[in-house]
Amino acid sequence: MTLSRFSLPGRNGARAAQRTTRLYPIAAIVAFPRRALAFLVVLTFLAPGCATRVENVLQPAEVAARDASRVDMLVATTRKPSESPGKLYTGERGTAISLNSVAVSIPPDRNRKIGEVQWPSRVPPNPEKEFAVLEVTKAESERQALEWFRKNRNSKRQVLIFVHGFNNTYADAVFRLAQIVHDSGTDAAPILFTWPSRGRAFDYLYDKESANYSRRALEDLILQVAKSPDVQDVTILAHSMGGWLAAEALRGVAMREKSIPAKVSNVILASPDIDIDVFRRQFVEMGPKRPHFAILASTRDKALGASRWLSGGVDRVGGSDLRPYASVLEELGVSVIDTSSVASNDPLGHNTFADSPEVVRLLGRRLAGQSLASGEATFADRVGVAAANFAGSAARVAVAAPVSVISGEAREVLKRELTPSTAQMVDGQIAY
Repeated sequence: MTLSRFSLPGRNGARAAQRTTRLYPIAAIVAFPRRALAFLVVLTFLAPGCATRVENVLQPAEVAARDASRVDMLVATTRKPSESPGKLYTGERGTAISLNSVAVSIPPDRNRKIGEVQWPSRVPPNPEKEFAVLEVTKAESERQALEWFRKNRNSKRQVLIFVHGFNNTYADAVFRLAQIVHDSGTDAAPILFTWPSRGRAFDYLYDKESANYSRRALEDLILQVAKSPDVQDVTILAHSMGGWLAAEALRGVAMREKSIPAKVSNVILASPDIDIDVFRRQFVEMGPKRPHFAILASTRDKALGASRWLSGGVDRVGGSDLRPYASVLEELGVSVIDTSSVASNDPLGHNTFADSPEVVRLLGRRLAGQSLASGEATFADRVGVAAANFAGSAARVAVAAPVSVISGEAREVLKRELTPSTAQMVDGQIAY
């Protein structure tokens, strides 16, 4: 059903519609299809409290709590700089990649729960109970960026690159990465890649194009980090729409360099907002030397349900039930943890990767180089090991079947569709 069915003809009709919207907002809402209205409601809940929360919170605080924790990160962004020192960068698109080192203070553990980002209630914040920025330093040269890494690297020379999702301001992304690093217990050097999201629920399409705008910049960051002699291992953690951006960047890296650098060993996609058919192409075009992928998915993710509707009804990777293909995907280097039954503080079930204590600890073990499956049989049984149905129509017939009864033919179809094509014509068709 289209919106045009509800439009009024002619100028008079347009004026009447404006008057109706102004004087009778309920009547205007009724004019929308039910699914469109449901989508708008979901988007409204994507940013609870944003309309009233304190902004411009990145002005460094003068003091930190005595026993607060500190997270130092390097931040690369394609955002346009802000004139406000408490904001640093806007949601608009910049014309260059900007680098800053940012230090964040996290309240003592006695005053918070794992998974919480305690947003400042005022400026300056109370570091005893709220997240606070301690230092912001602009990296004016590559030498300064290298000095930051050498100062913050661990003995294994590990780097964690985090790519945030839709509806995130610069401050949102900074605080979220600080929380993930602290709560997961990782000591990998954290690098945030933050792209121009406006941080508004109704700017989904703008954000999507901004992610597209930032692909090359993320490619460059991945290559610069991987080529550094001071780096031995790179893990990429991407959330929501950031999952699409990360997959596109890795595809671009593979095409530029003929393969993805071996140092990029792990990619974790949390609730990835990626068209399931597009991901199949991205996966294939990365080539045979891919990093290991881990996908956190949930069939109860309401945000991805809204994205599915907005995207023409095509399933999203992070919102699909892939249990039928778990074993096959494992052979292809893809593990998926189904978080559908995990409790989350997010009513949409979209931020479980960061706000669920169980999942955050699991991420910590993964970031430490352990397998998601290693020693986690009980957890996997409880939340369900799953894999997304990105095999195309040929394999979807088995979507409800347990792994054990999938035919050998269906398994081969899945493997073939996720393997680079030989470009041979069969029955008048060339596999794509």
